[in-house]
Amino acid sequence: MSQPLDPQTFAARFALFAADIKISHSIFALPWAILATFLAALPGRPLAGQIALIIVCMIMARTAAMGANRLLDARLDAVNPRTARRAIPSGKLPRAFVTAVVIACSILFIAATSLFGFFYHNWLPLIASVPVLAFVCAYPFLKRFTRLCHYYLGAALALAPVCAWVAIAGTIDIQPLLMAAAVLLWTAGFDIIYACQDFESDRATGVYSVPARFGIARALWVARGTHVACVAAMIALGIASPALDVVYAIGVIVAVALLVIEHAMVKADDLSKVNIAFFTVNGVISVVLGTLGVIEVFI
Repeated sequence: MSQPLDPQTFAARFALFAADIKISHSIFALPWAILATFLAALPGRPLAGQIALIIVCMIMARTAAMGANRLLDARLDAVNPRTARRAIPSGKLPRAFVTAVVIACSILFIAATSLFGFFYHNWLPLIASVPVLAFVCAYPFLKRFTRLCHYYLGAALALAPVCAWVAIAGTIDIQPLLMAAAVLLWTAGFDIIYACQDFESDRATGVYSVPARFGIARALWVARGTHVACVAAMIALGIASPALDVVYAIGVIVAVALLVIEHAMVKADDLSKVNIAFFTVNGVISVVLGTLGVIEVFI
């Protein structure tokens, strides 16, 4: 009979898991979800409990999705020099532990969505919880048969503002859809840039990606075009939302400047700054836009 996992061993394993999936990068989509929460509650304000549930749902869904990604991609990660040191392919974490975390986070996500029904009489989050969870966990399959996988990943993150809006308002509106478009295009653009690092490995293993199909130089142009479309969606959101004005416009200007910096940092013959462009710059973009948007709602 197997022995129960020692608490210290569990804590160490979970810390390793959290580092492996970069749990802190929940920041990418979370500010958009919070902005959608405040916009959906107008002319009032969202309750503290609603905001807390949105945050819990976001973190649980992303953790489950990233854990599923690591499980499903373990064999591919093992033959890619960049990812071979990840927790599962390197043997630092057993698959059973990661599977347990994915199941636990999925259950917690569904439970959190049910609380919108029990406390706020909105059962739509619970009804949508399983389809949403399935959608965000399915990304690893896409890279096995379509180069649109980058845009699917964007769509997975784009669910954040849409789901937050529905959880608060119980309806849908053009505003969360424009936010979703911005998030989808923003995410797809930076994921294409990130995938340039795996150009050779993806071609060798048959993984579908824009860089593997078109080469790094052309892929970077696809990313640039995608981010131009993203900026258009950001501007459209500012026009469509009565609550967003000058402060949000400043956020868009800052985001555009950061996107220009991001693309200037990455060159076809020099990918050494991809991680800075991917993690740091995009994290700042999300926080700046989300924060300034929420500030404007309060003004």
